[in-house]
Amino acid sequence: MSGLTLADRVVELVRRRAGSAAEAEVMVHSAAEALTRFANSAIHQNVAEDTTTVWLRLHADGRTAAGSTTMTGAAGLESLVDRTIAAARLSPPEPGWPGLTAPTPLALGNGAGPDEATAHASAADRAARVRDFVRAAGGLETAGYCRTSSVSAAFANSAGQSVEGRTAEAAMDGIARTGGADGVARQAVGRLADLDGAALGTQAAAKARAGVRAVELPPGRYEVVLEPCAVADVLANLAWFGFNGKAFAERQSFAELGTAQFDRAVTLIDEPLGHGGEPAPGLPFDMEGTPRSAVTLVRAGTTAAVAHDRRSAAEAGASSTGHASPWSRTWGPMATHLRLEPSGTAPAALITAMGRGLLITDFWYTRVLDQKSLVVTGLTRNGVWLVEDGEVTSAVTNLRFTQSYPHALGPGAVRGIGSTAVALPARWPGGRCTTPALHLASWNVTGNASG
Repeated sequence: MSGLTLADRVVELVRRRAGSAAEAEVMVHSAAEALTRFANSAIHQNVAEDTTTVWLRLHADGRTAAGSTTMTGAAGLESLVDRTIAAARLSPPEPGWPGLTAPTPLALGNGAGPDEATAHASAADRAARVRDFVRAAGGLETAGYCRTSSVSAAFANSAGQSVEGRTAEAAMDGIARTGGADGVARQAVGRLADLDGAALGTQAAAKARAGVRAVELPPGRYEVVLEPCAVADVLANLAWFGFNGKAFAERQSFAELGTAQFDRAVTLIDEPLGHGGEPAPGLPFDMEGTPRSAVTLVRAGTTAAVAHDRRSAAEAGASSTGHASPWSRTWGPMATHLRLEPSGTAPAALITAMGRGLLITDFWYTRVLDQKSLVVTGLTRNGVWLVEDGEVTSAVTNLRFTQSYPHALGPGAVRGIGSTAVALPARWPGGRCTTPALHLASWNVTGNASG
């Protein structure tokens, strides 16, 4: 049975059991993911899962409830409908119910359809990339994963909206280690054929070798070049806590629409339908059946939009941008396919333009200290280097920082953006971040290896 047939069946069950006045929306989401893990330079695990989940949200008599099931037979669907109707009767009234998505055609994006070879990749296909990564590391200890995934989804509601779509992705994340120093390389692609394990292994090994004999630097403000992995953390936090329609409606976000909050070099786009003919990384519609399209969050430094589902849009007097998800009512709608526009500056030129500063590969364990100003604290990892007069002079031990992310990218704070954007595996389900390196005027280092 197709996903759309399943969704239509659940909508019809709601009509029979709750009456024609009840409003229902149904998403059928089938996800297949396979993962090849390696450690100590050898594959140690192959895992795969293929799950179909049916989500139902129901609004009846002014009350709303939601439920889900992975039991897609007749008994499972009937149980889902009955449980959700019972939950709605016990739920408090919801005067702010935004209604259902009306029948709307899907938007045309700049991306291609899913790559079938990626969607149906074998363990041997993934193992070949791991082998190439390990060999390219030249004897260094390696670890990481290679994964392939595919998603097909269908949506139907009682207002007549009916849409379906598919997507596929491959990704690799690996480290190489020597002398206590780690180097990392990551990439996400729409076609497994474009995933070059050897290039990633070479990159990770070079970083590890360059990271030995690290020195300690004192806390203070440093000029920095953030490589794409570190920039991805910055963009993810901006999306989660800033360009979040719920946080915006509740005035917990830094975002001020129409205000030049960033450097003019910054243009940030949420682009689920792909770019430049690459396979689209996201589905063409959200959990509420709203068609997705590219949303420019920052245009030449000016905050232009935030992500909305139907509820946050109604609260803000705006329209949904297609960012409803299973968790958007709780955590707010979030952009999950971010792309920071590159510039014409070669990545190496960002480094040579620094007087005295830091080259930072990656951030981790980042936590928000103040949401409104988006002050974040976290640690570096996988390589930090001191740059003096445009030359890398030594590796540096890991550092702690405390920094407002919007302020770091504020007017006059961005000294350069690299010309090469790298697509990286997301830190959230079903997303991706594509970004170049960033040269920033100031980054607040608050601790070092000693404390």
